[in-house]
Amino acid sequence: MFPIRDHNPSGRTPYVTYGLIALNVVIFLAYWPLFSDERALNVFFYDWAMIPAKVTQIGDFTGLLTSMFLHGGVLHLAGNMLFLWIFGDNMEDRMGHVPYLLFYIATGVVAGLAQILDSPGSMVPTVGASGAIAGVMGGYLLLFPRARVDILLIFIVFFRVITIPAAILLVLWFAIQVMAGLGSDPDMGGVAYWAHAGGFVAGVLLTLPIFLRLGGPLFWRATAGTPPNPEADYRFRRSSIPAVRKRR
Repeated sequence: MFPIRDHNPSGRTPYVTYGLIALNVVIFLAYWPLFSDERALNVFFYDWAMIPAKVTQIGDFTGLLTSMFLHGGVLHLAGNMLFLWIFGDNMEDRMGHVPYLLFYIATGVVAGLAQILDSPGSMVPTVGASGAIAGVMGGYLLLFPRARVDILLIFIVFFRVITIPAAILLVLWFAIQVMAGLGSDPDMGGVAYWAHAGGFVAGVLLTLPIFLRLGGPLFWRATAGTPPNPEADYRFRRSSIPAVRKRR
């Protein structure tokens, strides 16, 4: 299942979300040539990625921040930026630009710490914005659980776009991270599942004060868990322009 858009337009221009997407893309393009030289790429990731052993053994915390703007490939970057584009604008709309940026960085740092707790002695570099974006998703779940999300459902040769509540997608995604994390070996590399889970939980907790300020459960009852603004409608409508038949 791949989310492609939500039906939850924001009330203000999400400058920070757009800026984060642009920054991630520009940084990725800057070191893109290193992908043709595996040794140089490994040296680059050693210097700037988050490596748990560097944090626990020599106290180098730099990677907790810099790793949020690095990606391991085009698909890694594209997937993360898609999730950020779908869910980030509404969180920025509710939080405000600067608080949202601080929230994003904080959840990314917590995500990195969660991965360190899982594998404190690992030398495997961890890169990606997915921990911070997981925090955005956790906050979105708390504020807009019934916002509608269009997902592309792919099953072998079957393709279809369906619309489901955000809560179903986000809770399922979180459950997958936890289950996969329980069955993974952090020293073998791969996906940093506990960074995802940690960022998601941090996002829920850091959004809680805003949720309570909005009224808590009263906010849900007032909006029925849906966006407090009119939902976007992507259905195709019949055009009012009359059709003109071709002459033969």
